[in-house]
Amino acid sequence: MVTTTFTISRSSLTSLTNSTTLITGGSSGIGLATVILLHSLPSNNIIILDIRPPPPPLNTSSRVRYIQTDITSWASQRAAFKAGYAIFGRIDNVFVNAGITEYKDQIFDSELDDKGELKEPDRRVINLNLNAANDTVKLAVFYMRMNGEKGGNIVMTASMAGYLASAGAPLYSASKHGIVGLMRAIKSDALRLNIVVSVVAPGITVTPILGHTQESKETPEELAKKYHDMGIPLNSADDVADAVVYLFAQGIKSSGKGLMIQAGKFADVEAGAAKGRKVWMGEEMLELFKSGRNTRAFLPSKL
Repeated sequence: MVTTTFTISRSSLTSLTNSTTLITGGSSGIGLATVILLHSLPSNNIIILDIRPPPPPLNTSSRVRYIQTDITSWASQRAAFKAGYAIFGRIDNVFVNAGITEYKDQIFDSELDDKGELKEPDRRVINLNLNAANDTVKLAVFYMRMNGEKGGNIVMTASMAGYLASAGAPLYSASKHGIVGLMRAIKSDALRLNIVVSVVAPGITVTPILGHTQESKETPEELAKKYHDMGIPLNSADDVADAVVYLFAQGIKSSGKGLMIQAGKFADVEAGAAKGRKVWMGEEMLELFKSGRNTRAFLPSKL
């Protein structure tokens, strides 16, 4: 079956109310757009974890709490979750969103250190985009288990580069492949705890991070116009926010979804990948895989 695209109307997102959502990287870009959308819906509380505070008036709203956090620090994230939970008494949704673009060339550059040895790579992209994201997921599961049968909903920001890779951004692409892999690896066990896990995978999105690695010093708006004029499909931060809130609102139906987003259109590419296994694995490999998965070694884990 061919994967089909669909659109999301903001008027259809009004069902998500009376919930508490924690968002990493919620002070700008996609995170901020999601905060604004959630805040526009009745009785939703939002916890923002970021290095910098969000702009007014969100930083003065009684339904928004900003907690300064270094998400690459386990102690900092752990304390932030604890503080957010103490304020609102529960955490229903978590948007694992904070991340950065490729930081210089860590593969092909041959920069030497002061001893003339090949310099150790800078690991900040993997540390923030994958390791810190995994910490966020672990904390989310811990607090959502306190909700009992209601559980919770986790959405992670992957990227189109997490499916198709991106030339010139190997560590960014690897980290986003890791986010997709993490979702696939934990979705079934999480669902047994009534916790739903999914990803959004945007293509190029117009946010402050756009063009961060460009040497031309073009603003995100200037770069977006250049891309648009070249015919490259673009998303707005609002498009991605719509996808995130859509996944939250869908509840259990969102389990295992991977929403790719291009030009404001959406497609569940995870569903397409699952249905096309016979094509990309081959019939014999698929049957071998199925026979192995039916053995005792792969019985559902007991949490």
